[in-house]
Amino acid sequence: MQISSCVSHDVGRESSLSVDLQRLWSRLMDMAEIGEIPGNGCRRLALSQDDLDGRELFLAWCENRGFRTSFDKVGNLFVRRPGTQADAMPVAVGSHLDTQPNGGRFDGVLGVLAGFEVLETLEDRGIETKAPIDVVVWTNEEGTRFAPAMMGSGVHTGALSLPTVLATSDAEGVTVSSELAKHGYSQGLPPGCQRIGRYLELHIEQGPILEEKDKVIGSVSGGQAIRWYDLSILGEETHAGPSSMASRRDPVPALSRVIDTVFNLTRMDDAARATIGRIQTHPGSVNVVPGQISASIDLRHPDDAMLSRMHDRLLQGAREVGAAFTLLDVSVECTWHSPAVAFDVDMGRVVRLSAERRGYPAMEMVSGAGHDAFNLARIVPTTMIFVPCRDGISHNEREYAAPEHCAAGANVLLDAVLHYACSTDDPR
Repeated sequence: MQISSCVSHDVGRESSLSVDLQRLWSRLMDMAEIGEIPGNGCRRLALSQDDLDGRELFLAWCENRGFRTSFDKVGNLFVRRPGTQADAMPVAVGSHLDTQPNGGRFDGVLGVLAGFEVLETLEDRGIETKAPIDVVVWTNEEGTRFAPAMMGSGVHTGALSLPTVLATSDAEGVTVSSELAKHGYSQGLPPGCQRIGRYLELHIEQGPILEEKDKVIGSVSGGQAIRWYDLSILGEETHAGPSSMASRRDPVPALSRVIDTVFNLTRMDDAARATIGRIQTHPGSVNVVPGQISASIDLRHPDDAMLSRMHDRLLQGAREVGAAFTLLDVSVECTWHSPAVAFDVDMGRVVRLSAERRGYPAMEMVSGAGHDAFNLARIVPTTMIFVPCRDGISHNEREYAAPEHCAAGANVLLDAVLHYACSTDDPR
């Protein structure tokens, strides 16, 4: 194989270098077989056996190409293609392999496998880069089995503490620590010791904007602020038949008032988002008045100040419901806060230049969903690339991204990675 060294890579010039669409699509479909569920969906909950199997398949592909792999104590995986300058800060790309309980085939996994496709393309063409290129698989991006979301990248960047994360348990009482130990990750490197100079993440949009605007590439300028809450309403369990309505301490009527409070928050601003994704009653019997209701609340807004006002109104509303139902204990606890994030302006420019050169219709946009890139943006120059998903559907078995759009995103990723990995610009 002839080895060529890239002194620089100008995204404004024509290039014959492109990823292998068929190989990328084949790997996406192979990964989708792990944790496959009806409806063409996937279920690979974080640190479950299916998640481990998906990681092992990915690592086998990497090791077959001779790339060095490592992992840290929170289970983040790192795959490296070395550069010619040993002291250069790595350009990292990545995302996650874990899914929602009824997830799709593209959320997260596209970013990982497109990153791997970039490494393979460079390897196939014998192109050397000055800086190393790392593909990263972040642990528990979804936050479904273990909360909060973006856990692995949070620990890596210092947004979350390792001891707190290790002590986190799922609904069955299984801890992150025990699952990491079971899979051998507790023997890994200290989180954060893997240096990153710049970070890029390719992802499906998870919304309808690109499809509606007939665009192929989204150049992401930043992301919304997010707050997660645990709602608890305590009453008293009693038999559904003998107890009169007046004597009951039933939390369900109070729940309806809290639900109204949550969704009334979206009237404050068109960009406000509110979701109640989980509601549970205890003990959950058809003929028992519940003694407790627990629910999740997700609030989002692109502006931190507006999200803070939503937060204040939520807490005020919960206090008002508690005052109206004096026999009940109503509490709302904020369990996670991801501030609004702005991505690197120059990296966004590089993404748009690549899309323009390749003839992909593109637009600048803000991410409505949370991503590992949000954590990375707080410590290193970062950007994201979006491609459309059909009908804007994600976190659903129906999630679908066209092969040509996946390849388009991977090609833009390739251009941006080469631009920075071949540059003398070091963000240190």
